[in-house]
Amino acid sequence: MDLEKILTGIGLSEKEAKIYLSCLELGPSPVSKIALGAKLNRVSTYDILKKLLHRGYVSEVNQNGTKHFSATEPDMIKHDMRQRYINLKSALPELRRINGSTQHPHIKYYEGTKAVKKIYSDTLQSTSEILNYADSRLLRQFWPEYDREYVAERVKRKIYLRGIAPKDEYGKAVAAKDKSSYREIRLVESKRFPFCNEINIYNDKVAIVSFGKDEVLGMIIQSQEIADTQRAIFKMAWAFASNTYEN
Repeated sequence: MDLEKILTGIGLSEKEAKIYLSCLELGPSPVSKIALGAKLNRVSTYDILKKLLHRGYVSEVNQNGTKHFSATEPDMIKHDMRQRYINLKSALPELRRINGSTQHPHIKYYEGTKAVKKIYSDTLQSTSEILNYADSRLLRQFWPEYDREYVAERVKRKIYLRGIAPKDEYGKAVAAKDKSSYREIRLVESKRFPFCNEINIYNDKVAIVSFGKDEVLGMIIQSQEIADTQRAIFKMAWAFASNTYEN
């Protein structure tokens, strides 16, 4: 095993590696003896020992008026290297932030009916099930042909949908067609949980559509972390919601 190469791999220079190995082999020794073992001159050896002392690779003791140096135990160096790794790992998020390399969510905005429909087209590219919050009435007022143009295409592509909707006549009517529409809708009391926008969670994206009185707005947020968080929140709401649509 090439010990010098291993030591240079953890940050020592070639001469530092030679001197550390000489100290390790000799035990506590004066500079002259260490230099002989490392096959280096005394002056260079002393200068390098001072550097190694500062970095914690060797220790110094005075014996009978003469300085003796000894190598730090390899296990202690291993522990030190591991701690440095842990410190670096914990600092990586802050270092990435300073460097500007943190992954920020990618957001696209849409305004108007025609533009917002592009959001629905994007959900049809989903390779995962779609998790959905929607007011069935507001959605179909915005898009009267929604079932024929969007739902039918989603069914054709076999993209399953699980949704939560207000428990009103529109929600009940939509839920009654779940089987043929390749989905499952659960209902919540509309007075307690009013919806004024639609949310679709799919792949690494969260799509939001707001049905305002005067305009329709929407956005797609692309972020795996945000999508996964919204999935977790949906699962909590799903467990609470009723899967019945009678009275």
